Amino acid sequence: MRLKQVDQQADIEVLVVGISGNAQMEERIQALYPERFDEWVRGGDISTKQGELRLLPTLTGTIARVLFVGLGKADRLSQDELRRLLGKAAQFLKVRKLSNVTVDAATFPGKPAELIAETFALATYDVKHYKTGPSVSYELDLTIWSDKGEQEAVRGHALAEATNLARRLVTMPGNILTAPALADEARFIAERHGHALKVIEKEEMEALGMGAMLAVNQGSTIPPKMIVLEYKGAGDAAPIAVVGKGVTFDTGGYSIKPKDGIVGMKGDMGGAAAVLGLFEALGRLKPNVNILGVIPATDNMISGDAFKPDDVITSMAGKTIEVLNTDAEGRLVLADAVTYAKEYNPKMIIDLATLTGGVLVALGTEITGALTNDQALYSRFEAITKETNEMIWQMPYVDQFIKQVRRSEVADLNNSPGRMGHMIFGGAFVGEFVGKTPWLHLDIAGTSEQKSASELGPKGATGVMVRSLYRFAEQEG
Repeated sequence: MRLKQVDQQADIEVLVVGISGNAQMEERIQALYPERFDEWVRGGDISTKQGELRLLPTLTGTIARVLFVGLGKADRLSQDELRRLLGKAAQFLKVRKLSNVTVDAATFPGKPAELIAETFALATYDVKHYKTGPSVSYELDLTIWSDKGEQEAVRGHALAEATNLARRLVTMPGNILTAPALADEARFIAERHGHALKVIEKEEMEALGMGAMLAVNQGSTIPPKMIVLEYKGAGDAAPIAVVGKGVTFDTGGYSIKPKDGIVGMKGDMGGAAAVLGLFEALGRLKPNVNILGVIPATDNMISGDAFKPDDVITSMAGKTIEVLNTDAEGRLVLADAVTYAKEYNPKMIIDLATLTGGVLVALGTEITGALTNDQALYSRFEAITKETNEMIWQMPYVDQFIKQVRRSEVADLNNSPGRMGHMIFGGAFVGEFVGKTPWLHLDIAGTSEQKSASELGPKGATGVMVRSLYRFAEQEG
């Protein structure tokens, strides 16, 4: 996908315009259909009904055809409705292999240059596959007509490409995207954009006392990696720490997943993918903020060396943990990652992870569950997610749940008090390692992937939270 501004007299394969039932169409568009435009609108050949698409050849000029996007009552259109209409239009053109596309931003409500660029790149994303036959990819050449808004369009395009990077990573099989391979992906991003990168190897983890991380890795033949990225756009200011779970495949360990539940566990590193997507966006757009990214990367396998239920392990923070469920491994790796992140004295910590099945039961697949120890932090982040339509919902982080995480006869904590309230227990466990640092926990197990296609892309990985994390970081800088 390319972005550019061009002379409106240039040859155009297809022009995308919005048409509303309560707004006059631009004269330059009507002029493409001399003496026929009003007649065709009245007859329904050009429809103003919301969601209706009409692709028509022109009768004059250098524009070959126009795709009319019905907006309904444009002044009542929400941003998310507009986003979905643009996505529907983009996919309509992709199916027809119309790749030289110009969008007339003036015919859509608001100041939509950023939304247009972002949505077209998201909606036309192709899932990476490993088939041996010839692969035909869709290369979108997008132009946006707008009096101003070029910077906004570049921003929208960058955020979409960063989101698509996260989508690609989540789709990669666990035998290809191992912990070392995930570290390599981080290295590619760091080298491309000049980020500082440190990869903590197993020996250093042992020296640092990362017993929770190492316990999860015990059953694997592939070494773990603690990936640490730094973006410095604000001098010596305290960073925002973003911690993403990077379990590249999760068998559940000895608390093994059922045969239906184990398929798809290559995506258990959705939090890590979001962190890498964020650093791709930071590198492209360079906001005035400092960000620390920490990714605990490992798989969770079964072998004679694997950790077991009833084991007691010691975390980097010195807290002992009774393992009641080896399939509650995400909170264990996050515990050591959060503890390590605190060494940088961050002004806040945001962790995100495909952590629990409980969040799906509670909130389904459209809403991310959240816990926090700082209501103002939650409110600021929630406001951003309303702009991106990456909805979150706050769950109770209260003593009744915290006490159950602390209940053990043999250790300071247990990693799985039970299934009732499971999503809250998972987050509350991570909260035990945060201390007084302002903290937001995001459980993306339901929103990291979608089971069916939508106007914003194919089924599968969504790259959820990349856009929200970037916009939040930009705001906080």
